[in-house]
Amino acid sequence: MVHVDYDNTLVIVSILVAVVTCYAAVSMEELVFKAAYKKFEKSILIASGLILGLAIWSMHFVGMLASHLPEGHYFDIGLTILSYLIGAVASIFAVWLTSRPTLPAARLILGAVFMGLGISGMHYTGMMALTVDYHQVYYDPLLVICSILIAISGSGLSFFFIFKYKAAIRHRVTLKAIVALLMALSIVGMHYTGMAATFFNESLMSTASPAQTEQSILLFTIIFIASLVFVAGFAVAVLEARLEQRNQQLMLINKELATQSLHDSLTKLPNRLFLTDYAEVIFPLHHLHNQKVAFFYIDLDRFKSVNDAFGHHIGDQLLIQMAHRLKSKLNANQRLFRIGGDEFVLISENTESTEAMKFADEILHHIQETYLIAGKDINISASLGIAIYPEHGRNIQDLLINADIAMLISKDQGRNTYTMFNAMSDQQDVRSQSKLINDLYKAVDEQQFVLFYQPKFTANYEVCGVEALIRWEHPSLGLLTPQMFIDGAEKTGLIIPMGYWALEQACQQIQKWEQNNSPFYPIAVNLSALQFENKKLFSVLEQLIAQYQIKPHNLILEITESTAMHHIDSSIRTLERLRQLGIRIAIDDFGTGYSSFLYLKDLPVDELKIDRGFIIDLQPNSKEEAILESIIHLATKLGLTVTAEGVETQQQADILTKLGCHQLQGYLLGTPVNIEALVLHHQHNFA
Repeated sequence: MVHVDYDNTLVIVSILVAVVTCYAAVSMEELVFKAAYKKFEKSILIASGLILGLAIWSMHFVGMLASHLPEGHYFDIGLTILSYLIGAVASIFAVWLTSRPTLPAARLILGAVFMGLGISGMHYTGMMALTVDYHQVYYDPLLVICSILIAISGSGLSFFFIFKYKAAIRHRVTLKAIVALLMALSIVGMHYTGMAATFFNESLMSTASPAQTEQSILLFTIIFIASLVFVAGFAVAVLEARLEQRNQQLMLINKELATQSLHDSLTKLPNRLFLTDYAEVIFPLHHLHNQKVAFFYIDLDRFKSVNDAFGHHIGDQLLIQMAHRLKSKLNANQRLFRIGGDEFVLISENTESTEAMKFADEILHHIQETYLIAGKDINISASLGIAIYPEHGRNIQDLLINADIAMLISKDQGRNTYTMFNAMSDQQDVRSQSKLINDLYKAVDEQQFVLFYQPKFTANYEVCGVEALIRWEHPSLGLLTPQMFIDGAEKTGLIIPMGYWALEQACQQIQKWEQNNSPFYPIAVNLSALQFENKKLFSVLEQLIAQYQIKPHNLILEITESTAMHHIDSSIRTLERLRQLGIRIAIDDFGTGYSSFLYLKDLPVDELKIDRGFIIDLQPNSKEEAILESIIHLATKLGLTVTAEGVETQQQADILTKLGCHQLQGYLLGTPVNIEALVLHHQHNFA
């Protein structure tokens, strides 16, 4: 048996054909990496694969023409077409693999294998299409394997260079020519090594002279050595790709470490360090454009109670949910930071004071919405302070300090509100009753008030009524709680019109709830000492009951213990007359006055509200527990409903329930909220 020999001129032509078509394929594939052609990506990949398949197919058949085959040989058309399709499909898939944004070692090897198998599959399918009359074709297995390895190695090396230099700007034509040459040589190497593996029977001997045979062996030797260089180059390329992949992984890890140092590990929000860098970037920009930046200092109210009642894992989930909830409400000019514990800072760029106050209301509303965590409904509120750049500070430290001061004032006002720092930059303005009293006259005229409602619960944690609490929507200070203005209102007598306004609002709400059969009444309204002794009290109440057609027992009037005891005989007469109207009476802040037990038996009241001072330090087997046990048992024997105020922990609630307390009220169960939030938070309990 003998090898096939070649026409050297046609061999060179076959190599040139392979180089030209490979160059065309590489040029086509290069378009994939350009943004302008992204929408044509699929078409380009298919065209590139088809051209590369054509390069393999053309080179093969030109190479076959270079072979001295005996007369009478011919090619099967079906197998010839199939050979091209094999090369084209493999080329398309290999080109797609190597045109992805990254080229890890595994993908490089996979692409090389597909391309190499495509070249080999095309060659040996094309050889199957060759039919020589009276001759039998044989193959050397070792050389066949070598030919396939050459195809795989050359393809992998070519793909590596395509990806490595896809973004090159200089010498692009030269680089493409080198890649095309590598690809062409891998095709040529595979073809002629495959042909070297091909033998015919001895009847072909007459067609080959000794000189031609020597030339064929020399040509094969050159191509085979070049192919070995391909294999070595491909191995180096794979190692380099693997090393580059490791470097990218290392860079990614370093980037993640840097990110972790600037972000909170729990909520994934930017931290205080990030805040400092961020402020240094935005301050010069907004100063240049004369724009303001609003800083919101957010501190959750009684967050420790959540951890104590439900556990720290629930507290952590609450922080995560709250952070995600707020973050989802932000626009491109707003950013949320966690600076520690339950404290957050929200920055809103290009925001004026009026916009900041409106946004602060929205923040408080979003925070108050119920959180469902581990099957439990968790409610929380927040205190918020606002500082504006550059009015309240030109650096991050001053702004944070001033926003924090404003937040602490919100805490002093009873929590669940916001305060603007510019209203208290002067310490006298913060506590100045004269300024507030001056504003209060206008507030009464314009009715700048709103009622918040804090629910009361039975021992079984069912809503059994609400307490109406007045809030002042101050134009510049924001939402103020009674602690900030009630003293001034009492000194000026403005407490009386304010009280009657609150009574009318409560009656309107009772009417709506009675008509809708809502479960929130009765409504308890606080009466000040001046209003309790006001001569118009009875006539106003009679008018409101008649006007709104409400059931009087759905209205509860709360008076403090000190008010009831001030003129005991007069107080008893007033209370009896109120009860004759059908209105229920509650003694508020019980335990803070004097002679409580002595006169309690004579007071015509329905409910006793134990002052929060007895609840704050309540522990099992404590003195507070002993005192509360006595009060609850005595009041129960007198036929009074006992309500405990200021319940903030589950332990307090459990002790009070065990002692027989009828009703509970406090931040553990429900915070003061507006009417919309009250219905939203509790409607699922009455579905």
